[in-house]
Amino acid sequence: MSAAVKAGRFSRLRLKIDWYLLLIVSMVVAASLEPARGAAAPVFDWATKIAIGLVFFLHGSRLSRDAVIHGLTHWRLHLVVLGATFVLFPLLGLALAALPAWITPKELATGLIFLCCLPSTIQSSIGFTVIARGNVAAAVASASASNLLGILVTPLLVGLVLHAKGAMSAGSAESIVLQLLVPFVAGQVLRRWIGPWIAEKGKFLQLVDRGSILLVVYTAFSGAVVSGVWSRVGPLDLVRLLILCGVLLGAVLAATYFGARALKFSTPDQIAILFCGSKKSLAAGVPMAGLLFPPAAAGLALLPLMLFHQIQLMACAVIAQRMAKRPDLADETV
Repeated sequence: MSAAVKAGRFSRLRLKIDWYLLLIVSMVVAASLEPARGAAAPVFDWATKIAIGLVFFLHGSRLSRDAVIHGLTHWRLHLVVLGATFVLFPLLGLALAALPAWITPKELATGLIFLCCLPSTIQSSIGFTVIARGNVAAAVASASASNLLGILVTPLLVGLVLHAKGAMSAGSAESIVLQLLVPFVAGQVLRRWIGPWIAEKGKFLQLVDRGSILLVVYTAFSGAVVSGVWSRVGPLDLVRLLILCGVLLGAVLAATYFGARALKFSTPDQIAILFCGSKKSLAAGVPMAGLLFPPAAAGLALLPLMLFHQIQLMACAVIAQRMAKRPDLADETV
């Protein structure tokens, strides 16, 4: 099957609404109609803590150290990707958050900054690079390294910007170590022995992973609903947020594309930079929000990420399809 045909099929699939995102939205609806409160709230809180630890344990057990190490000699490409992920994005987030309230609702500014501090995705970054016939080895290394660094860098960035404003919970530093770093490292250490079992039970564990994230979303939005989130955020605010997310993605896509060209990267490298440098991870963002923010703020902080996630999939599907149709060249350079 030709690359163009594969690209067309993948693009048509991605242009449809993500069913998993619909399940996440259903958790928001469920929390809005029947939030966890009273005696149920502590139960969901503890269940969420266990779920977050499980998510990062599974991340650690799946992430191959060879994937991170492989291709790291291409240091210029990785520096550009990491610069876009952890420098350019946060600066743009701060700029958007500083706009007047009639452009950027104050209630959603924290979520925009949190979104911009998150690591890149792994699966979709690599998937779109494959379709567009980019440097897949570099994409694997960059996306994996971004996720690995994000466990430490994202909380530091969010804390640097938001801690003084009281948007982060007081015990977030301890929670990061106990619920993110320790389970992740445990997964990496045990990968040597449980790796084959993880691979064999991949589909089942993916359900567990995604189910855990759904629980985190429900608990986070329950806290937000109890605190009166929907009295502070209206339909017009969501429309403005959708536009802001589109502008943010467009700016980063343009910066990574033209920046890679200006730095004289080859075409396959440009593609890897474009897709790895413009993504934000929903899988990492949801559990991190549950740790970094108090319950009343976590649900609100996730709204920008949920919108951005779907926009990035739709836009990158179109871009990957167009790039896949370029003529084959023996040496694809700028």
